[in-house]
Amino acid sequence: QVQVVESGGDLVQPGGSLRLSCATSGISFNQYIMSWYRRGPEKQRELVAHITTQRSTSYGDSMKGRVTITRDNAKNTVYLQMNNLKPEDTAVYYCRAGRGAEEYWGQGTQVTVTT
Repeated sequence: QVQVVESGGDLVQPGGSLRLSCATSGISFNQYIMSWYRRGPEKQRELVAHITTQRSTSYGDSMKGRVTITRDNAKNTVYLQMNNLKPEDTAVYYCRAGRGAEEYWGQGTQVTVTT
């Protein structure tokens, strides 16, 4: 059974930082492209970042320069370090594991940026 479980979401003030984690099981993690997406209130889902099996990274425009995605193949986990958070970063953040047409999603973790 495949599991994708996000954690690390929290309530944080503007300018703060968070590190999200996405732990997986049931897949050969090192064969999957790992991605973070988010969906804000009344917004469409958007790509935040992804990291390939070769650790090549790509970032969406909305958070570029403020986020870093990394992966630990030994722990089957991908991370998203987010800095200088803004109220508009408030969203549910989702982790996706993808290999070709195969994909698995987590349930999401809530990030709220507010004073």
